[in-house]
Amino acid sequence: MAWDPTQYLTFGNERLQPALDLLARVPLETPDTMVDLGCGAGNVTKFLQGRWPNAHITGIDGSPEMLERARTEAPDIEWVQADMNDWRPDVPVDLIYSNAALHWLDDHSGLFPRLMTYLAPGGYLAAQMPRNWEAPSHTHITEAVQQGPWRAELEPLLRPSPSHAPEVYYEALAPVSSGLDIWETEYCQILDGENPVAEFVKGSQLKRFLDALDEPHRTAFEQEYRTRMLSAYPKRQDGKTLFPFRRLFILARK
Repeated sequence: MAWDPTQYLTFGNERLQPALDLLARVPLETPDTMVDLGCGAGNVTKFLQGRWPNAHITGIDGSPEMLERARTEAPDIEWVQADMNDWRPDVPVDLIYSNAALHWLDDHSGLFPRLMTYLAPGGYLAAQMPRNWEAPSHTHITEAVQQGPWRAELEPLLRPSPSHAPEVYYEALAPVSSGLDIWETEYCQILDGENPVAEFVKGSQLKRFLDALDEPHRTAFEQEYRTRMLSAYPKRQDGKTLFPFRRLFILARK
């Protein structure tokens, strides 16, 4: 799907905080090489560069729109367009960092051990993924898909939970790691706007459904979802909307 950097970064601060929390847990002091896998528009990659200015950093993403934005804002970082599932480093790297990206790939029981093979000895895999699939923000996508005239077009796009319970990653990574931390955090995001949860999800999970529809179904489907979000996440008297969002973190040492 074609990503819209402007829409995705509308809630840049909320999307950035988990990335910084993960970065703070990486104990490397002077890594030589690192990869931001699924770097998007590069807004997090720049923080990697700020912490390790002498390291060679490569940002990998499949979206030309996102990478165009990244190259404009940080031309001194190496940006590579590649499918995350097909990417292989030429030589082992010290850090593979991935923020809110690996849930777009399947077969995590095979994917995560494979990523560990791309690390140099003592290197780290640091990953963060959404795990909010049972929240109304995501369950109402499925309900809206299945209850509308667009069902035949959109139902094939539905996926089972794209990220899994912590024990799934423990079973996959413990045999190939010398150190492993897995944790979850639920962020209570305090959002502004008339329908901010709908706008937040429109920049990520909802987009591929909208892209699959022509008018007038596209507008009607989005309106159906927006109506559901206003009901599930009502605005408070002070004008704010609370949007709890659970995220899964993994830090594995080779």
